[in-house]
Amino acid sequence: MPRITIGGRSVPQLAFGMGTSWSKRGDPALNRALVDTIKSAIGIGFTHLDCADAYGTEQELGVAIKEVEAEKGIPRSDLFVTTKCMKGTHDLPAALAASLKALQLDYVDLYLIHTPFNFKSADEISAAWVQMEQLQSQGLARSIGVSNFRPKELEVILKTCKTVPAVNQIERHPYLQRPLLTELMNKHGIATVAYGPLTSLRKATGGPVDGYIATLAAKYGVTEDNILLRWQMDKGIALVTTSSKPSRLEGYLQTTEFTLAPEESAEIDRLGAQHHFRAYLVGPGKFTPEEQD
Repeated sequence: MPRITIGGRSVPQLAFGMGTSWSKRGDPALNRALVDTIKSAIGIGFTHLDCADAYGTEQELGVAIKEVEAEKGIPRSDLFVTTKCMKGTHDLPAALAASLKALQLDYVDLYLIHTPFNFKSADEISAAWVQMEQLQSQGLARSIGVSNFRPKELEVILKTCKTVPAVNQIERHPYLQRPLLTELMNKHGIATVAYGPLTSLRKATGGPVDGYIATLAAKYGVTEDNILLRWQMDKGIALVTTSSKPSRLEGYLQTTEFTLAPEESAEIDRLGAQHHFRAYLVGPGKFTPEEQD
């Protein structure tokens, strides 16, 4: 599987995510179906694993990691585990301690501030990042980063940080290409991890990329999902994907078997820029629907 570098470590570009339809939203019961799906995902090669305290699925990931080590001999060190803090951003040590307990782990490979929306000022953002740097220095998080941060919030961190965020995990797809944000992140060596990469197919059908994506899928003998994933992978972006169906996860791995021609990627860029759509975190105190960066 193609890889990118995050925090000095080579990481598979395709990650298995435990959000969206897997989110438990306060249900404390163990979701055995998710545990088994995580184990299946690891078994077919998804060693980059993405969860968050807000999803309520850290418990399942922890159980799956223990079971694949016991049953298949896959050690924890072969896995790259990401989790995120949504609500505990003013006491990140306590938030990470709770996540590690749920995960049954001594450390995570990547710890993210899930959104900037709980902060009321630049000073609060800066203070939170100091805590993140301390967690990294203590070895509790091998790398640290953010999620859903816009240029204005990243700039706050970049002004005073000792450690530049390794990652900004953002919604990104043909209809939300984030050019200003991408330029800033590239300038400072901040890796892009995209969630919602299939949004144009799942939530925004009927737009200008549909016909071209279908044409490319027929040309390469793959699915339209594969084309959308490959479009971003060719740009060096890691992608969070998910499914409850092992067959679909196996299908995502076909994305590694071809590359798009530069002119094909550029055409997706061009067509996608003709339409704007944001699927996640839209509402009062969050993103406005028309917001690009």
